[in-house]
Amino acid sequence: MRDTAHPLYLPAATHAYLELAAESLREAITSTDVPSRYAHAHVAALRAAAALLAARARPARPRRGRQKNAWVLLAEVAPELAEWATFFAAGAQKRAAAEAGSRRAATEREADDLVRDADRFLATVETALGLTGHVPIRVA
Repeated sequence: MRDTAHPLYLPAATHAYLELAAESLREAITSTDVPSRYAHAHVAALRAAAALLAARARPARPRRGRQKNAWVLLAEVAPELAEWATFFAAGAQKRAAAEAGSRRAATEREADDLVRDADRFLATVETALGLTGHVPIRVA
């Protein structure tokens, strides 16, 4: 029987989402535009959540009713990350405004803080998946 928690048995989608999360984080770090930095950082966290969901979630029978977003699913599938899920869910509207080009969506401080938080979250997800977490970045 396979140990599905072992990194060698992680689905390809998990690895792909982790790479996309790292790419979004790099874009956030290098962006000089505050709304873009905020949006890229939030997307990095969302992609890290998708990586964990790809590894742990099991398909359920289709049900009628409202679909659940990634943050709700993350809290269900990985209760130990529920606080992170709540945190990032709270920033979804700001991300949408930033992606729409709103210069008031987030302050420079909020964008920098979110880059650091997304970076920590990505490392937490990597560790939860049995991988070695990357060394956190330093944002000035």
